[in-house]
Amino acid sequence: MDLGTSQAHSWPDRGQARDREQWAAEVRGAPLSLRRRARPVESVARAAVTFCGLASIAITLATVYYLGREASLFFRSSEVSLAEFLTGRVWQPQIGHFGILPLVSATLLTSIIGMAVAVPLGLAAAIYLSEYASDRTRSVLKPLLEVLAGVPTVVYGYFALTFVTPILRSLFGRDVVEIYNTGSAGIVIGILILPLIASMSEDAFAAVPQALREGALALGATRLEVALGIVLPAAASGVAAAMILGLSRAVGETMIVAIAAGAGPRLTLNPFRAAETMTGYIARISGGDVSYDSLDYNSIFAIGLLLFLITLALNLLGRMAAGRWREQYE
Repeated sequence: MDLGTSQAHSWPDRGQARDREQWAAEVRGAPLSLRRRARPVESVARAAVTFCGLASIAITLATVYYLGREASLFFRSSEVSLAEFLTGRVWQPQIGHFGILPLVSATLLTSIIGMAVAVPLGLAAAIYLSEYASDRTRSVLKPLLEVLAGVPTVVYGYFALTFVTPILRSLFGRDVVEIYNTGSAGIVIGILILPLIASMSEDAFAAVPQALREGALALGATRLEVALGIVLPAAASGVAAAMILGLSRAVGETMIVAIAAGAGPRLTLNPFRAAETMTGYIARISGGDVSYDSLDYNSIFAIGLLLFLITLALNLLGRMAAGRWREQYE
């Protein structure tokens, strides 16, 4: 085949006859139009996203500033000591005792009970939806599970008080289980955060490559062994992030503990006794007859700032755990 003929056939057809030198010169010297076309919709969307991002940062900074400013009024009082606030075992602002440990212990107790309920049930639900359920079953069950997250927390609070507490009292005795107790509040908090842990864990399982499952099944592993030995370790970062986020949600829950856990600060690890959490105390004081700018009123900002720092620490821990155990696949 003639080389000139072959190259001639490879030239683009521009609708008119051009020789080789003229076409090559045009290609080499043709200016390329790199101007961006005006896209009003994209510009508006970019501006909206930028505004929302900056607004969220500004709101967070404003919240921290306001909490810090109001909390400083509490700590500047001559009756308050930071050391006593962090290590004291009695919280009675009316008589000058400002130890935060009773409120912190009740908060952690209800959160730990909630995690003990939500983690095994949430992981089991996620494994079933990811590894066993068909697409049709998953499309029905997952939205039903996530409906639990939309139930108002005040409904959960009365559910704990009127349904869970009577069950606990019938099982362990009325003399053992008080009407208001941290155990029933913690159980219902677990039900509250269960959809969050299940949904995020199922998304993490879905991100694991199918080739890992097929390879394990080809070697003779059962589906349960694949789920627990292959998929769960591979999705450990997502599961850890789900657990930390669920714990943060449990620590910040208000209405359930305000209704079902009790209204008196008490340093106890007994889940069958009443105890007041940090959020429960904030809800009680802010909705009561405490005068503005009093020491009792300013104490809720100090507790709110401490609660914010605890939640921030949990979120940072979750990011560290996700980065530490993250698996990347080609």
